Amino acid sequence: MSTTRRQLLGYTLGGAAAATVGLPATTAHAASWQLKWSPSASSTGLGAFETIEDDRADSHPSAAPHIYATGDNWRFTMHTVDRDTSTDRQRHEVTGLRNGSGGNYLKWTEGQTWRLTYSMYIPSSLKATTSFTHIMQMKQPGTGSSPIVVQSLRRVNGVQTIELKQFTDDILIGRTDLEPLQDRWIDVDFQIKIGNGSAGSLRWILKNGSTTVLDKSRTGIDTFLADRVRPKWGIYRSLGDTSGSLQNCYLLLGNMRGYQLV
Repeated sequence: MSTTRRQLLGYTLGGAAAATVGLPATTAHAASWQLKWSPSASSTGLGAFETIEDDRADSHPSAAPHIYATGDNWRFTMHTVDRDTSTDRQRHEVTGLRNGSGGNYLKWTEGQTWRLTYSMYIPSSLKATTSFTHIMQMKQPGTGSSPIVVQSLRRVNGVQTIELKQFTDDILIGRTDLEPLQDRWIDVDFQIKIGNGSAGSLRWILKNGSTTVLDKSRTGIDTFLADRVRPKWGIYRSLGDTSGSLQNCYLLLGNMRGYQLV
């Protein structure tokens, strides 16, 4: 990733730091974003994440690994033959924010506010679908729990879009056309205040170079189920698409950073 893009992302973080949603107008001290996670793909590799979900069903071992570090980025490769343990869908994802080895990963709990910034490359081969295609999720760890937040590629009236939703109550936070953002690096700024019932909030910013494509926020929403919240990235998509959009594809992520408001 170029130095210019890294500088741009850092500028975006600093410029928006005071605009966090869901916080009182005055506080006992001046809250600020504290850097808690800054892995390097070239040196940390997949050790940057709490868990790796790479072809859990062992459906396509000849193509392994599907998730790996390449240069300064992390790559998620999906083939049309890949299957998850639930055979109506595909999944290659990473979860969590790990610092160091062993169990040293960041735990996001109720009442905390977190921010993720990263660069993302969505090729034209990774298309929006009529059924779900998620490229980022917020979930409670463990099997059987619903997503809390999803960043998805969805066809809306035939148009390819990228959107963010609070999943449990189906609240759309923001949506914009996908095609102008494909085949180039874009920057993502995601913020979440973890709160039960109406105590949570979200903010989602997309930038294409120096242009802010979207900046949407929502307060008074539920962003917590139980235990803790854990981010996931990768390609997780249904095979139920009716638009003919499923094909071999990939996703690239880079310059990943995690901040806590303290």
